[in-house]
Amino acid sequence: MAAIITNKFRINNAEQFYESFSESAKTTYYLFIGRPHAWATDADPQGQSINEGTDTAPPTPNDDMGAEFYSWDDMIGLKLIASTDVSYVIPRRDWTTGTVYDYYRHDISSGTTSTSGATNLFDATYFVINSNNDVYKCIWNNSGAASTTEPTSTSSAIHSTADSYKWKYMYSLTASEAINFKSTDFHHVSTDSTVSAAAVDGALDTIVVTAGGSSFNTSSGSTISAIPIRGDGSGGVCSVTISGGAVATATVTTAGTGYTFAYIRDADIIAATNAGGAGSGSNLTVIIPPKGGHGKDAVKELGGYYVMLNKSLVGLEGTSDITVSNDFRRIGLVRDCTNYGTSTVSTASTLRAVKVVHGSASSGTFTVDEEINQASTGAVGKVVEWDSTNKLLHYVQTRFPDVGTDSNGNLTAFSGTNTITGQSSSATLTPASSSGTTNGVATTSGYANPEVQPDSGDIIYIEQRSPITRAADQTENIKLIIEF
Repeated sequence: MAAIITNKFRINNAEQFYESFSESAKTTYYLFIGRPHAWATDADPQGQSINEGTDTAPPTPNDDMGAEFYSWDDMIGLKLIASTDVSYVIPRRDWTTGTVYDYYRHDISSGTTSTSGATNLFDATYFVINSNNDVYKCIWNNSGAASTTEPTSTSSAIHSTADSYKWKYMYSLTASEAINFKSTDFHHVSTDSTVSAAAVDGALDTIVVTAGGSSFNTSSGSTISAIPIRGDGSGGVCSVTISGGAVATATVTTAGTGYTFAYIRDADIIAATNAGGAGSGSNLTVIIPPKGGHGKDAVKELGGYYVMLNKSLVGLEGTSDITVSNDFRRIGLVRDCTNYGTSTVSTASTLRAVKVVHGSASSGTFTVDEEINQASTGAVGKVVEWDSTNKLLHYVQTRFPDVGTDSNGNLTAFSGTNTITGQSSSATLTPASSSGTTNGVATTSGYANPEVQPDSGDIIYIEQRSPITRAADQTENIKLIIEF
């Protein structure tokens, strides 16, 4: 049975995702960062080697439950994504002189390819962004000639440039949209209300001469006018030019309305010549505009089945939620995670994902990424941050012996007031027996769980990278583009 998933289905999925950020029963999404220690070959508690890649060649994420659990194990912190951090986007095509662009056609397929050879409209190069961040749809490409005149008009009407290209102004990016939702490969897409209001459903604009036919005559000159355009709409009229008895060009003179199909008959061309009944074999393809007309819905017309999430990490996020003392190698997206120890979906602007121990006494200086041990319990972890001023040791525990599992292969929690020792630095920390809040970290008997419940919600995006170094005076701008 022949079937397809249509482009409209892709756009629908993008719409559902986009709307989930702001609808009344909205989904809560967080950007997270993790993996503070280097990618390296490790071993499980049985000594089986596990290749995790390297910092220069990070491993490709697996799409399995194990990968999701592991992402939680060494997660550092999370930052809430607001609806204002989300935008539909489309591929970025900067207008460049000397480029042959595709033009909009309603029938691009494997049987009717675009000028560039695309077999799908949204793979065709039929829209551009100019140097002023104005976006245009190409209505006609001068029979496949190179574009040499940048479109700049912001009129709602289709306009021609000096190179005989025809363009439809769609919308312009605001300064904020250009900053937040424009990248090397994508940019924001939205519908301009003025352009949308001016759109006419089923109004015709382009006729392509597929075959010129033969034996057409004219009584005077080469132009035949007042030729009706047939179909399910009304009011469409065109003219044609005849050269050597064949139709050379065809031009819409009255756009009409309401067309979803249209054609031009040889008989109507003959009737308009006033030169007798001659001529046959022409094939003039009338291009049908999208539903509502050009400019009615830019997202649907330009293939907005991509959604960009734009979020920045600005220095230290939260009191101590997202550290600047360590780097990260993993970014991701988690939906509907919950507060630690509850089923309540998190809503805080930032969340700490690491564990913390508060000390009553310490000696030496713990170093980031070193192994720490508590001999009395067998607990093992890895340092994420050492706050010497407040004696707060931030750490993670994962499935590997030097990061989280004890000599028996179990992940054992640090507990009690017994000394914790850094295996590289030889620094020591005596956990406090008291409870309280120090530098924004609330501890109970010296220990603090993460603010977010590990393994809650769903991780729906994982990206593994070479290390990104953080600093107090630095901002990391993260743009995630999701294609549906």
